[in-house]
Amino acid sequence: MASNHALRTSWSARIPPPGSDPPPAGGGGGKLSVTFGRRTHSGRYISYSRDDLDSELGSGDYSKEFLSYHVHVPPTPDNQPMDSTGAGKLDPSISARVEEQYVSNSLFTGGFNSVTRAQLMDKVIDSEASHPQMAGAKGSSCAVPGCDDKVMRDERGNDILPCECDYKICRDCFVEAVQIDGTCPGCKEPYKAMDVSEVVANAKKDDDLRRSQLSLPPPPGMSKMERRLSLMKSLNYARSLTRSQTGDFDHNRWLFETKGTYGYGNAIWPKENDGDGDEDGQPVELASKPWRPLTRKLKVAAAILSPYRLLIFIRMAILGLFLAWRIKHKNEDAIWLWGMSVVCEIWFAFSWLLDQLPKLCPINRATDLAVLKEKFEAPSPSNPTGKSDLPGIDVFVSTADPEKEPPLVTANTILSILAADYPVEKLSCYVSDDGGALLTFEAMAEAASFANIWVPFCRKHNIEPRNPDSYFNLKRDPYKNKVRSDFVKDRRRVKREYDEFKVRVNSLPDSIRRRSDAYHAREEIKAMKRQREAARDEAVEPVKIPKATWMADGTHWPGTWINQAPEHSRGDHAGIIQVMLKPPSDEPLLGGNDEANPLELTEFDIRLPLLVYVSREKRPGYDHNKKAGAMNALVRASAIMSNGPFILNLDCDHYVYNSQAMREGMCFMMDRGGDRISYVQFPQRFEGIDPSDRYANHNTVFFDVNMRALDGLQGPVYVGTGCLFRRIALYGFEPPRAKNHVSCFSSCFSGKRRLTTAAEETRALRMADEDEDDMMNLSTFPKKFGNSSFLVDSIPVAEFQGRPLADHPAVKNGRPPGALTIPRDLLDASTVAEAISVISCWYEDKTEWGNRVGWIYGSVTEDVVTGYRMHNRGWRSVYCVTKRDAFRGTAPINLTDRLHQVLRWATGSVEIFFSRNNALLASTKMKLLQRIAYLNVGIYPFTSLFLIVYCFLPALSLFSGQFIVQTLNVTFLAYLLGITLTLCSLAVLEIKWSGIELEEWWRNEQFWLIGGTSAHLAAVLQGLLKVIAGIEISFTLTSKSAGDDEDDDFADLYIVKWTSLMIPPITIMMVNAIAIAVGISRTIYSTVPQWSKLLGGVFFSFWVLAHLYPFAKGLMGRRGKTPTIIFVWSGLIAITISLLWVAINPPSGNSQIGGSFTFP
Repeated sequence: MASNHALRTSWSARIPPPGSDPPPAGGGGGKLSVTFGRRTHSGRYISYSRDDLDSELGSGDYSKEFLSYHVHVPPTPDNQPMDSTGAGKLDPSISARVEEQYVSNSLFTGGFNSVTRAQLMDKVIDSEASHPQMAGAKGSSCAVPGCDDKVMRDERGNDILPCECDYKICRDCFVEAVQIDGTCPGCKEPYKAMDVSEVVANAKKDDDLRRSQLSLPPPPGMSKMERRLSLMKSLNYARSLTRSQTGDFDHNRWLFETKGTYGYGNAIWPKENDGDGDEDGQPVELASKPWRPLTRKLKVAAAILSPYRLLIFIRMAILGLFLAWRIKHKNEDAIWLWGMSVVCEIWFAFSWLLDQLPKLCPINRATDLAVLKEKFEAPSPSNPTGKSDLPGIDVFVSTADPEKEPPLVTANTILSILAADYPVEKLSCYVSDDGGALLTFEAMAEAASFANIWVPFCRKHNIEPRNPDSYFNLKRDPYKNKVRSDFVKDRRRVKREYDEFKVRVNSLPDSIRRRSDAYHAREEIKAMKRQREAARDEAVEPVKIPKATWMADGTHWPGTWINQAPEHSRGDHAGIIQVMLKPPSDEPLLGGNDEANPLELTEFDIRLPLLVYVSREKRPGYDHNKKAGAMNALVRASAIMSNGPFILNLDCDHYVYNSQAMREGMCFMMDRGGDRISYVQFPQRFEGIDPSDRYANHNTVFFDVNMRALDGLQGPVYVGTGCLFRRIALYGFEPPRAKNHVSCFSSCFSGKRRLTTAAEETRALRMADEDEDDMMNLSTFPKKFGNSSFLVDSIPVAEFQGRPLADHPAVKNGRPPGALTIPRDLLDASTVAEAISVISCWYEDKTEWGNRVGWIYGSVTEDVVTGYRMHNRGWRSVYCVTKRDAFRGTAPINLTDRLHQVLRWATGSVEIFFSRNNALLASTKMKLLQRIAYLNVGIYPFTSLFLIVYCFLPALSLFSGQFIVQTLNVTFLAYLLGITLTLCSLAVLEIKWSGIELEEWWRNEQFWLIGGTSAHLAAVLQGLLKVIAGIEISFTLTSKSAGDDEDDDFADLYIVKWTSLMIPPITIMMVNAIAIAVGISRTIYSTVPQWSKLLGGVFFSFWVLAHLYPFAKGLMGRRGKTPTIIFVWSGLIAITISLLWVAINPPSGNSQIGGSFTFP
């Protein structure tokens, strides 16, 4: 078929680690073999093939654990070699485009000890796919009898027909017809164009709207790796090794060298002696050009920050004096009460210090998108056409369970990504389905189909937000600021299409089930028929065959079946990759007056970004490491398929709310010094939260106070979603110029400085904990990254493409302007097959993945650990708060779900504390206050032990008639007043510089106590069990689905789902409520009332109950539905217990119930 012209199939194949069973042998002599093919509609498998990419590791002699070998497929009747001369010869670029067409229409499956197959998909959904980039897009079938392949198509999806009679013929049949007699099978007339390249060229001339241009062919003899690195290597490389004053390689001199060229077709800079530059060989215009930064640091006003810092130190002094006074003045009457309270107060002071000290240096940041556009997308001498010079971004979306994470929510997230305002050819989206569900697969296919109309609509009318569900549910006027006359008409049409899209997605579970039942019944009938024919007159038993899940094209789904079976269950299925939307063309593709498209798009680009569905292989006996393992699989697969130097990861329920969010993040990465930034963290914003935010779901104190404060240190922590990563930082490399941070733990560049020990394109890549002699030693990479030469080859490319633009002498470690304007490589079969290999379950064995490379394993909060490792290597991070929220998502508003979410976070913190990721063990590359912040992350759950005790102290005080101090004297009250006033003043100032509201601060305080007395306590116990007894912790996925009441957006808020986490807060509330009644009764009935002790105990009991009020409100369910008798019985029980306590333990000096109290 498309790639049969090269029968020498050559692609890297992996051998399992020693000790595991080898792959099945094929051929004689037990020789390992790999079958790689695609399945046609008729059921036959056709081998794909392609010349292998030349690899710099291809000739290396590595350990026996990692071997590369080639598989040569012999000619067969279905797989005949093409003549290298004559009419069958193909232009390489045309051949690659044709092969990409077949690759994008194939479902790739494979894994450990299994064959990698590419199954050609006639359709991926029941509805018709219309966009030319989409898998299974509409296309005519070949008219040659016995052939069922598709005819060639151009970028718009139109048929390419080589004869004027418009006889429909596929590429293979056309080549065969030319080789036989050169006549058309339809009209029997000779073909005017005798090769595929000429046919495609003629089709391009007939298309008036086509504006794309073929890229120049690569120089002969260059490998694919060399073509990628040609941007970094000069033809006169040795002569360009000039040095700056610091001794580092001078990128600017290298950039403006006299004879070097970058890429193909770019401008050549003038020679040094032409008089156009300064004495250093740099153009005068550039040397004198003022630097225009992409970002600005906005400091907090001194009028707010100075008093804030002063109050912190004042409160520290007051706390110190108070604790010293408390230790010195014991309560001899209740020494046990005094001791518990003092221990708790010392811990609270320590915990407050850990939380407050990292807040000393809060800052704000701003970006300049106009400068970004001018630098990277405006015409310049190095980029005459003004094509985008921005680096690529790979967006990761993770989902695991379509029941708890509705496919419609995930589909809307995908649509918001595809419609983002970023160069289409530089954007790729990867969807990780860790459940391997056909429901998710077909929902993503439906989303890709709907993107054909949604994405151009967003571009045409500048729609915000670009999540269709959120956009059509906006409460504001949708027609405001819309100037195009056809907006109303277009919006109604798109709204109608979206309503139909929702119906299709929501009906997918039923349609898949009905389809599978129909195919299963057909298979049973066929099996019974065959059995009867074989048995003839003998009695036959009923036929039982596994009930499979069937795809839309009538084949078995290779992932998880609805009725799970061996090799088709959640933890046991093959790896799957489907290119839903193939890579877009390099040039804009304007829409036409197509009747199938209801919108007028003749002036707008209709291209869509690359969209890939990935479900990694899972097998019993392997630890798949949950979300972290899925993310690492995406890192490897994306490195092979698109290799964007930056990675944006989003949860399936977090969509792009600001279409320019990626550009905002790129401002930090591409600014001066941006090469030392490992990730840009965006704040999490949530929708669907109840107006009062009962359980502090918005978490604004953390995202707007703590994270802004950390941004003034080494950077914010990674919070799991809405984060733009630098790919090489995920690979475990140290930041450039890491030698500037010398310490006893420094792993690189100690001693004297040497000129160069590695090629310039790999100079900035240094693994942590490596010696200088071993840095960027490619022969050691298979042991770190696995034995995929494709993956290893992509590392230096990603590092180079992620560098800032060297457009000014002040920029260090930059890349030349215009270097990223060339087209990226087309997808081919061996590339996708390699991606299948790297998502297999055994690939990470005996590598650094999950240990030092990628997302880190070993904690349920893998996000915090991953960010910690980067900061520990010396990387910085940045907090990007945009004027319009960058991303929005959902959060659990149900009390039980919220507590379980907090439990998962707290348990991860406990795991961090008891692991080598404890901040006490951090390297000296981490700043002191940053270390304190990470230490607080691991310690804060332990505060629950002291908080539980302190919440019971008021009740114990009321029950016993004692207090934590001997008497409520002026000194104690003065200290208490000072601590309270400084706390309130700090809160007010935090509100001032962070922009949060007082109510949000108070909700956070309330839920701190609710979580501390429930989820945090359970997390400490679970963490201790794991450390001491080795009991593993399992968590259920947080549900993203809404409540059953569709008329109420906050139905989940009122659902009471019992959990054992509720026991401690309920106990605290009941004990304190009863203690107040007991204390009042005791004081009234006492001969000598102790009013001071009563007031102290009641005050602190009310303090506890006020914090637990949202919890109590959640237990009551929906407002107005709680029976009145509940409150009556609660009051009666409290009064009865208080009277019983007084009877059992009457006031001193009186043995009667009621004491000296008499009614008037």
